[in-house]
Amino acid sequence: MLGTLINVGTVLTGGTVGLFLHRALPQRFQRIVLQGLGLITLLLGFQMALKTANIFIVLASLLIGALLGEWWRLQDRMDALGRWLEAKFKRGDNDRFTEGFVTTSLLFCVGPMALLGSIQDGVSGDYKTLAIKSFMDGFAAMVFAAELGWGVLFSAATVLVYQGGITLAAAPLQRVLTDPMINEMTAVGGLMIVGIGLMLLEIKRLPLANFLPALAIAPLLAAAWPVK
Repeated sequence: MLGTLINVGTVLTGGTVGLFLHRALPQRFQRIVLQGLGLITLLLGFQMALKTANIFIVLASLLIGALLGEWWRLQDRMDALGRWLEAKFKRGDNDRFTEGFVTTSLLFCVGPMALLGSIQDGVSGDYKTLAIKSFMDGFAAMVFAAELGWGVLFSAATVLVYQGGITLAAAPLQRVLTDPMINEMTAVGGLMIVGIGLMLLEIKRLPLANFLPALAIAPLLAAAWPVK
């Protein structure tokens, strides 16, 4: 769990620094930094999406996952959690608490480093991958908190639950997941990260939480539909 605890610590630290920057930086500087982060997020998402060896697996995963997520109303539930936290802990007049919580929770947890790093940490105690991710997340938390406020800090709890859960279940996951399964899951996650980039650039707001089931469906389809 050490890697996850380091990650939680960097998100909290970076987010706290970002809150001070929010007060110190003019709005126009905060906006241009967030737009730059949006462009980088798009690049990261596209790089991950290109990991796929079968675009039809990605397509089917997203469609099935989106239908399940809409059925289960995952975005509404995550927004409701964000609003509940906002009511309990909101500070100042920043009205983007829920957006900060939801956006950074997805960004920090959807990706191969969160999955593979957590498995490595659980199986062998090697937290190097999560340490690298922690540095990146800490910087991102600083930038996001400067623009979106307190909600970013609460994404640390999402990181703790998600990565910590994978670490505790690492041994069975390592036996089940193959490289093709991880690649297709990475590709699906990459497209979700592209969606985050579109939101940061204020191009299109998507109910990304509704696509979360696709991350579980992709490896199942990859196992049933192996690339020849």
